[in-house]
Amino acid sequence: MNRILLYCTLFVTALLNAQDIKSPSEFLGYELGTEFTRHYEVVDYYEYLAKVAKDRVQLTEYGQTNERRPLLLAYVSSAENISNIEAIRTEHLKSTEGEGNASKAIVWLSYNVHGNESVSTEASMQTIYELLTSKSDYLENTVVIIDPCINPDGRDRYSNWYNQYKNAPHQIDPNSKEHHEGWWSGRSNHYMFDLNRDWAWLTQVESQQRIKFYNKWIPHVHVDFHEQGVNNPYYFAPAAEPYHEVITNFQRDFQVTIGKNHAKYFDANGWFYFTKEIFDLFYPSYGDTYPTYNGAIGMTYEQGGSGHAGLGITTRIGDTLTLKDRIAHHHTTGLSTVEVAANNAAQLNAEFKKFYQGKNYKYKSYVLNGDKDKINALAKLLSHHEIEYGKGANATVKGFNYATNTSGSLKMNENSLVVSTDQKKGTMVKVLFEPNAKLSDSLTYDITAWSLPYAYGLDAIASTNSINQTKFKLSTTTNVDINKDTYAYIADWNSMDDARFLGSLLKEGIKVRKSYSPFVIEGKSFKRGSLIITKADNQNHKDFIGTLKKVLQKNLNIKLTSVKTGFVDSGKDFGSSYVQMIKQPKIAILSGSPTSTLRFGEIWHFFEQQLHYPVTVLGSDYFKGLDLDDYDTLILPGGWYGDFFKEEQLKKLKEWVKNGGNLIAMGGSIKAIDGEKGFSIKTKKAEKDSTATDPMSHENWQRESVKNAITGAIFKVKVDNTHPLAYGYEQDYFTLKLGSDAYDYLDSGNAVYLETTTKPVSGFAGSEAQKKIGKSLIFGVESYGSGNVVYLIDNPLFRGFWENGKLFFANALFMLN
Repeated sequence: MNRILLYCTLFVTALLNAQDIKSPSEFLGYELGTEFTRHYEVVDYYEYLAKVAKDRVQLTEYGQTNERRPLLLAYVSSAENISNIEAIRTEHLKSTEGEGNASKAIVWLSYNVHGNESVSTEASMQTIYELLTSKSDYLENTVVIIDPCINPDGRDRYSNWYNQYKNAPHQIDPNSKEHHEGWWSGRSNHYMFDLNRDWAWLTQVESQQRIKFYNKWIPHVHVDFHEQGVNNPYYFAPAAEPYHEVITNFQRDFQVTIGKNHAKYFDANGWFYFTKEIFDLFYPSYGDTYPTYNGAIGMTYEQGGSGHAGLGITTRIGDTLTLKDRIAHHHTTGLSTVEVAANNAAQLNAEFKKFYQGKNYKYKSYVLNGDKDKINALAKLLSHHEIEYGKGANATVKGFNYATNTSGSLKMNENSLVVSTDQKKGTMVKVLFEPNAKLSDSLTYDITAWSLPYAYGLDAIASTNSINQTKFKLSTTTNVDINKDTYAYIADWNSMDDARFLGSLLKEGIKVRKSYSPFVIEGKSFKRGSLIITKADNQNHKDFIGTLKKVLQKNLNIKLTSVKTGFVDSGKDFGSSYVQMIKQPKIAILSGSPTSTLRFGEIWHFFEQQLHYPVTVLGSDYFKGLDLDDYDTLILPGGWYGDFFKEEQLKKLKEWVKNGGNLIAMGGSIKAIDGEKGFSIKTKKAEKDSTATDPMSHENWQRESVKNAITGAIFKVKVDNTHPLAYGYEQDYFTLKLGSDAYDYLDSGNAVYLETTTKPVSGFAGSEAQKKIGKSLIFGVESYGSGNVVYLIDNPLFRGFWENGKLFFANALFMLN
């Protein structure tokens, strides 16, 4: 009788909750799934819910995109919970300190990180509607946080494109134009970055703004809603191997619990699905792994469809997949996730608190030395993640030496950065800093190495001891007084801060020289590449001193050394031919097919958001009719060029370089300009394996094929730092290699190269791939007539996070002209 009374009460409550709330279809004026809802309309619906159900919905705008679209979070729970939302949050966070008595489950649902996986946002509206109406009982002990669209710029790009090209009402024939996006699809954000690879690196404004709010909650459960190929059935947890070793048994087991609950609903509807395949939990910058490494049950859900499906499409087996179908699937798993969390709130809280108890990781501390600008850059990233760090003392620390890949020691100083695993974010520290993450399976979905000491180019020791540390302050520089009596000012050339400073000077019309030789002046030593700003060069500038001061105010970490003479103690005097003027280059970059949007976007973002230097974007559709003499530097992003440069076009390109052009060829673009009629770079011929092998079975082909693959591994390579392309570097560099493409050494100009040791220091590289890359070029310069061709085989700008590669790219822009 009591159970019947309870059900009746819940039913009446649901009716009362629903009676004043419009469904998405009622509010939008069309049936959900018959149109793609534009972002402003999604915002309108969420604002409507926050108004009519203000006791159960709180709406926050946590930021804006590059194209000024709002980023929203909706907090949904019972009226009692919403009235106590801040108390619930603070009590929940006490669990990360081993304290408190939290009782509510915290579930975060993230939709549409890839813009053209557009069903997600549609499903979010139906999900929040039913949480407020028919499923409101889930909210009694659960707070649900909904991000309806992580990537509004990409989603509106897709929605607008689809609405422009679709038939009326729509065409299910997969050959129809509405199922084939152009070069710039809706998947990426404004700068063509994949936001689902940016959770840890925080290079994009969407990620930077979201992480502030994520860290205010650190939920028990996080779901990242996606789409995959049209012909694939639905994917949900549990994930595939490899799992990172820090993932707890509970996190593994609870994925199974959630998956079985999803399966119950899918089975009842006769829907197909798969689990434990393809989508692993290893690379730390995903929307499932990053939350997992912060204690959550982090999961990816993948619906078939993506940018090909439109409002409806015929699948390979002849079925019709509609947007309504896709909404139903994501909506079902979303509600099922909340249901499981609500039914297991006590266990989620207990295990979450346990996750944040002290971990006995092998390495207790990571100690880093190096250029202050790079230390500062890493410290800023750690601060965004609320990872604690300190500075070391004058002592020697022993442990695993990253530079030598063996046991060693490092002398600390007051500028050393110390990061301990004995802190709330200790698991995240281990994952981001460990020298070589343990890989349980070589078949992975993404890169297998990312260790931050290598990425930032810092000397590092991983110590098994806890290292004492004190409060660390970001390094700032007090510049010298700028006055008219100085002969010249000298700045170092070691980091991106220095490159930004140079770019700012050139934009302001200040003339700057570079030194091709190390020198000593007035008792101070300077390396190759040092910047020299003389009063004589700038005597015709209308306000040299005032402009220099203005530039320094925007570049606070620049230390200028003033000198009273151009007569050096040793090296080359400032009037020598070894001290040359830096030309203010006019730079262009090729866009469109055949370039990769990701590779183009990395370069575009580098110029506009990192270097802050102007670049002209050239379209591939009209590129062949352009006069390249208008530009000093042309950048060819990686991609799939095929025969884009036909014989006549290649001849024109070579003539431009011969007359003084600076061509920067990256990744796949190199294949389009090599060969008999191209430049002199040559693809490295792989040695044939003479060992007879049995035919590969169909079942094992994928696993066998990884022998020829490099899945994002780190290699130690040699640097000729006397070459202008390598100014600012030491004699070793750690490169992130993303494939097995290899090229022979150049006759000269081999600035960075791999010798005979081809085993990666971190990550996976197949045995056959290792054989192929020995004695191969990484970065080099071919002199051609009066110009240069810069070859960047590996990608120094990969996903914007490989900080130590960026100066190579700046050298290619400024140090070769």
